[in-house]
Amino acid sequence: MKNNNVIPEVLAPAGDMERLQCALDFGADAVYLAGKMFGMRTSPGNFDSGELETAVKMSHEKGVKVYLTCNTVSTNEEIDLLPDFLKTAENIGVDALIISDVGALSLAKKYAPGTHIHISTQAGIMNYQTAKTLYEMGASRVVLAREMSLTDIRTLREKTPPELEIECFVHGAMCVSFSGRCLLSNYLVGRDSNRGDCAQPCRWKYHLMEETRPGTYFPVDQDENGTFILNARDMCMIEHIPELVDAGVTSFKIEGRAKSAYYTAVVTNAYRAAVDEYLKCEDKSNFVISSWIRDEMRKVSYREYCTGFYFSSPLDDAQVCYEGGYRREWDVVAVAERCENGRLFAVQRNRFFEGDELEVLQPGKIPFKVKAVDLKNEDGENVPAANKAMMKLSFATSEQIAPGAILRKERDEPQRVIV
Repeated sequence: MKNNNVIPEVLAPAGDMERLQCALDFGADAVYLAGKMFGMRTSPGNFDSGELETAVKMSHEKGVKVYLTCNTVSTNEEIDLLPDFLKTAENIGVDALIISDVGALSLAKKYAPGTHIHISTQAGIMNYQTAKTLYEMGASRVVLAREMSLTDIRTLREKTPPELEIECFVHGAMCVSFSGRCLLSNYLVGRDSNRGDCAQPCRWKYHLMEETRPGTYFPVDQDENGTFILNARDMCMIEHIPELVDAGVTSFKIEGRAKSAYYTAVVTNAYRAAVDEYLKCEDKSNFVISSWIRDEMRKVSYREYCTGFYFSSPLDDAQVCYEGGYRREWDVVAVAERCENGRLFAVQRNRFFEGDELEVLQPGKIPFKVKAVDLKNEDGENVPAANKAMMKLSFATSEQIAPGAILRKERDEPQRVIV
């Protein structure tokens, strides 16, 4: 393999301070996040200038880089506000600005000259000439279109300056439009996906209605519940790290700023572990991740997985026409506060019972099982269940469990969550 010496970056999403903390705790090399403007996700809390300054300080103390999104399609009125936003970002110390158009690129070079520029996937970079031109214009990194195959990426890598970094999405939700350029949400509900406010109408359930039979709805297929004809599967490339590295990908980007802190923790932890295993493997061409890492992918809410366009056109497996929403097979039941005198003290997140088998997820360790034995409330009284939101609890354990560790429980029956 030509690129065996590449050390890929694990790049995690941070939609707010809680999710940022999870990304930092569970092994991200870098995080990407948004301010209160110019970001492609408006649903998470994002960061005001004070929070952004705190986020950069927290990240840099752990040796983690911070990339700030400035990749919405800005209006005339908004573009006038961008210079001050860029100057603030540079003063705060963000490591890079994620930008999608040449106007914003020009302003970034003028008002934040000391900050790296990453070109967003929204720019739709599909060929080496575009990537090379953007590099000549001042970009240090390009985030490639998700529609590129590994063969396409390898060609782009070979024909661009080696100093140009290549970032690709490796995990998370995919969009049925080209690199996120969609008008469906804007037309149907007045929420512009190109300015961070997508309502995800591609995830809705659709039926067919014949013109002369108003009110009579026909399923597009044999499922009486309708069909999710626009609903793409989630991407998961965690089993294909050697192929990504060989193609020249230098940053592995995890989608999900609008997803939960638990999602951020689990997926960041899994890719951190997978990359570390890969780097330690002597025979990298035959590298296979540990089974526990692969299993982690189904312990978050997910749509059925695919590999997107990396290996071929996803005609056979990229669309979920038989179900919508997310599958959830595990619940977070508590978060650890401390361990002392043979007891774990934690805060409840979802209901669980005395004697339940729980799984512990903490950074740098393979998940392990514990039993909730001698379950007590905050007053030290034995209780049959932790069934009150955010109740403080404790139970006996011989394991040493770190503060912030996540306790989860497998559901008796998988749940489908419509979003």
